[in-house]
Amino acid sequence: MGRLRWFTAGESHGPALVGILEGIPAGLRLVPEDVDRELSRRQRGHGRGGRMEIERDRAEFLAGVRWGKTTGAPIAIRIANQDWANWRGIMEPFGSPPSDYRPPTVPRPGHADLPGALKYRHTDLRDVIERSSARETAARVALGAVAKRFLRECGVGIASHVISIHTVRTEIDLLSLGLSPDEINARADCSPVRCLDPEAEREMVSRIDAAARAGDTVGGVFEVVAMGVPPGLGSYVQWDRRLDGRLAWALISIPGVKGVEVGAGFGAASRYGSEVHDEIFWEEGKGFHRLTNRAGGIEGGITNGEPVVIRAAMKPIPTLRKPLRSVDLLTKEPASAHRERSDVCAVPAAAVVGEAMVALVLAEALLEKFGGDTMEEVKRALSSRGPT
Repeated sequence: MGRLRWFTAGESHGPALVGILEGIPAGLRLVPEDVDRELSRRQRGHGRGGRMEIERDRAEFLAGVRWGKTTGAPIAIRIANQDWANWRGIMEPFGSPPSDYRPPTVPRPGHADLPGALKYRHTDLRDVIERSSARETAARVALGAVAKRFLRECGVGIASHVISIHTVRTEIDLLSLGLSPDEINARADCSPVRCLDPEAEREMVSRIDAAARAGDTVGGVFEVVAMGVPPGLGSYVQWDRRLDGRLAWALISIPGVKGVEVGAGFGAASRYGSEVHDEIFWEEGKGFHRLTNRAGGIEGGITNGEPVVIRAAMKPIPTLRKPLRSVDLLTKEPASAHRERSDVCAVPAAAVVGEAMVALVLAEALLEKFGGDTMEEVKRALSSRGPT
């Protein structure tokens, strides 16, 4: 089928996170650094909390790779939680809770706490907090790193950068810079907020610091771009095969993300059609191409050969040092929301998670179109596409 399937398991303060990725062809060369590099990128960013001082995420391959190559079997990756040592008594799979354990019972507005407790009938919010935590995205990034390695072998590169934090915004047009995905990420990773605009970067850092002093949090918008994506990925024949819908679903599944747009996105709604749609040209040796890319590389749910450009808006993190008003789950009495160690801003990290999610979706779509149980077969199918 060429279809990828992937799952994650684990709790924020449990022994480890585990990810399983099925469908990567045999023969893909991998080294641990391919994954560890992405895990390290996810942990950076101005405004991160104390947890990042504890964890030093590293990937342990448990299955699916032998002597540096994928075997075609499911790939299993384990990421140990260093903080588990401090939480063993509370997070043990079996036994009884410590005698002094006091479960959190006051849900945080904007978090999964209350709806999760109502859905699963939990009276201890810890059972919700641990799995709904954004710590889970470390496993996504690990699996996404494998997908990125596969895409790189197929000529596709993925990068990201931060467009805005709170009301501070950069107007840089990423594609106009003429940079490769590796160059984009190299520059963005040198910034404490992964912003390519030095002036905006300074203002973003200042805004995060101001929020921290006020006991508050801030969100923002990040952009992911994929270059070298062949035309024809996705389809218009069914709603769930449209690639823009699949990408939007993947990005909005990231904790805290509340909005997604492709290309011109919401801005297109306030323009005339003549200002939005990308005119089509053809040139010998270049084939069909556009001079603009307001469609974000996708038309009718299908890639058109231009770079795929997608943005995601992340809300402020709901854990505040100055808690909002809430209600105790058990007593139903008014109370201040539960406080959990947290970040002030996680937009730069979310951008790296966004790269992973885009990579997983594009890898799946590419395998659907070109198939192949081995990397040799996939590359042969790609090379036989012919001119456009």
